[in-house]
Amino acid sequence: MRILLFGATGMVGQGVLRECLAANDVDLVQSVGRTATGVRDAKLREIIHPNLFDAAAMGDRLACFDACFFCLGVSSTGMTEEEYTRLTYDLTTTVAETLAKLNPKMTFAYISGSGTDSSEKGRSMWGRVKGRTENALQRMPFRAAYMFRPGLIVPLHGVQSKTKSYRTFYSVLKPLLPVLRRLFPRQVLTTEEIGQAMLIAARSGAPRHVLETRDIRALLRSSNSKSVLVTV
Repeated sequence: MRILLFGATGMVGQGVLRECLAANDVDLVQSVGRTATGVRDAKLREIIHPNLFDAAAMGDRLACFDACFFCLGVSSTGMTEEEYTRLTYDLTTTVAETLAKLNPKMTFAYISGSGTDSSEKGRSMWGRVKGRTENALQRMPFRAAYMFRPGLIVPLHGVQSKTKSYRTFYSVLKPLLPVLRRLFPRQVLTTEEIGQAMLIAARSGAPRHVLETRDIRALLRSSNSKSVLVTV
C-alpha cells in the first residue's frame, strides 16, 4: 500500500506513522505537514507544505495513493466556533476534496473523537463541528471513508503530544494508565492500536463507517482472529 499521512508530528500521527512503517504491506508513507517528522526510514517520504489550505498546489505529489490517514487536529479550548470550524471543518474538507479528485479509489480515515455529534445540533461546539466534518467526508466520492472516534488515548513507544498541557496531563496520569485500561477498556486506546486499526480499515474495510472505541477494538479482534486462522 501507498499511504498519505497528514499530522504525522502530532501524538496520534506519530503512533500511526510508526505502525505504517512497521507494516510489511506498506511500500510508501508520504507525510504532509508544516514541519518535518524527524524520522528517518527508507519507506518515508515527506512534503513540507506551510499552507495546507492550498493542498491543490502540491498537485500530482498527492496522487496514486491507496489510503489517507488524516490525523491533524486542534483543541477547541479558547477558540470561537468560527476559528475552530476553519481549522477543523474547512481545512479537512479542503484537503479531502483535493484528494478525492486525484485518488477516487482511496480509503480516507479521519481521526475524530468520542462525543462527536453527527446531528450537528448538540450543545457541544467542538462536537457539532466534528460531526459536520465527518458528515461531509462521508459524502465525498472516496472508495470508503472511516471516522475514528477514540476516547482517552495512551501514547506508547516514546510518542508525545506537541501540546504542553497534554504532555503534563499524560505525565501525571501515566502511573494510572494500565489501571484505567483495565477498568475502562471501552474508553481507552493506545496510539499503537489506533494505527493498526486504520491499517486494517485501509486493507479490508470495516463493518461501519463511524468507529467508536468499542468498534475499533472489535476491528482489531476480528483481524487478529483471521490472522490466527490463516497461520494455523
